[in-house]
Amino acid sequence: MSDSQASNRLPLPPGFSATLLSIVQGSPEGVSEHAVLKQLAERYPESPFAETDALRDPLKLFRVHFLLFHSLYLLSDELRAGGHQLHINPRGIRLELLPVAEPGLERADPLRKYYLDLEQWRTTQREDVEALLATFWRGIQLPDAEVAEAHEVFGLKAPVGPSSVRRRYRELVALHHPDRGGVTETAQRINEAYIILKRYYGES
Repeated sequence: MSDSQASNRLPLPPGFSATLLSIVQGSPEGVSEHAVLKQLAERYPESPFAETDALRDPLKLFRVHFLLFHSLYLLSDELRAGGHQLHINPRGIRLELLPVAEPGLERADPLRKYYLDLEQWRTTQREDVEALLATFWRGIQLPDAEVAEAHEVFGLKAPVGPSSVRRRYRELVALHHPDRGGVTETAQRINEAYIILKRYYGES
């Protein structure tokens, strides 16, 4: 195999798709991204999913997240032949029946296009990640429930401004970061809420 061919392959363990499906099937009501990553770290201790400093490194966190969502979208495409698909959301990944659509109509999914584009994996660098967090989602309408939940995580009553969001984010990180005795899952929820609120308030 040439160096260029090797660089085009994502670092996924053998049988990864089957393992991912078994994890999702084990939680019919849905399983969070954090819970999936935790199980993958336990099953593949030598993989990127088991890197303990990913939460502290934005680029590593992006790459782990991309690996998972890329695999989920590929798996969802495979499941379509059997009349199923995956609902893919950081707070709830679950197997569901493929909805019956009218002929010629198919809902566009901009996230699918993004996560199946391996150029995003190859070319995104550390300096790009913060810009991605601030701008990537801006053109996608946010469900009211997600926005309300993000405000609740931050303990803020809408509407607020970007400066209030940033200030509250710094306070919460200081309280809940794993390096300071916090819980990893709580820290991830804070980061997810921060992304949503930055998108909602249009911060660049």
